[in-house]
Amino acid sequence: MIVPDISQNAVAVADHYDELDPIYRRVWGEHVHHGLWATGRETPAEAVEALVDTVGDRLRLMPGEACIDIGCGYGSTARQLAVTRKVRVTGFTLSAEQAHYAAAHPVPDVDIHLRDWLVNGLTDASANAAWAIESSEHMVDKPRFFAEAHRVLSPGGRFVVCAWLAETDASGWKVRHLLEPICREGRLPSMGTREEYEAMAEAAGFAIADYEDVSRRVARTWPICARRLVKALLVDRETRRLALGARNRIFVLSFPRLILAYRTGAMHYGIFTLEKARENGAPREPGASTQQEPA
Repeated sequence: MIVPDISQNAVAVADHYDELDPIYRRVWGEHVHHGLWATGRETPAEAVEALVDTVGDRLRLMPGEACIDIGCGYGSTARQLAVTRKVRVTGFTLSAEQAHYAAAHPVPDVDIHLRDWLVNGLTDASANAAWAIESSEHMVDKPRFFAEAHRVLSPGGRFVVCAWLAETDASGWKVRHLLEPICREGRLPSMGTREEYEAMAEAAGFAIADYEDVSRRVARTWPICARRLVKALLVDRETRRLALGARNRIFVLSFPRLILAYRTGAMHYGIFTLEKARENGAPREPGASTQQEPA
């Protein structure tokens, strides 16, 4: 597990996203995650929505199911899947700015909470499916992240995790100059490897149904973001003010690091599909469990 030399916690994560909120939306939009390219001809907007569709497909979502979006950002993934898959979604974010944005863009069957997933308040077996798109990296206690998902899911439930992953046995220079600084600058308490994620998932009680490394299909996200940021810095005074004066301005340094981390193989992007065991081998049924409000 890669751990930054300056400890990060949930408060630091929330402050990062709250302060840099205008830059995130200016540079990448409502979906605060990578795009997924199949042909290379997709627009960035199509690519980010393609990643969401991939998550929905791997979850095998069915109309009426109760779902959890862990680290939901602005709620865009929750809104997209609620509309396209006819599911009910409860989302959790640490960022007040993201929660305010989600509240200002409501859709039926989507409920966003400003709350730490590690203290989510949901009842046992209250959801059919869950996903975490690039939020596990921000979890202080990753084993508990998986354990809470397992607890909240009903038997037969699926959990898809899209994660930034460290190269297994990464060399010293990659850790010192790429992975550790990426964690520190991006407010990641730690970055795990594929093997570490699978071990934590299995320890929580999940079976590993599938894993895919899609690093090559998502890597162009960062050159696009870098170009957009440079353009915004040149033409927009408010972006310059934030990028140069913000407490979290150090994140700008991660753009070239992330590009290099993908190109050198120091960092990978993995999609895990996990399953909670069914009771008596019974198949999962749509709408089989009732979503509960956080206490």
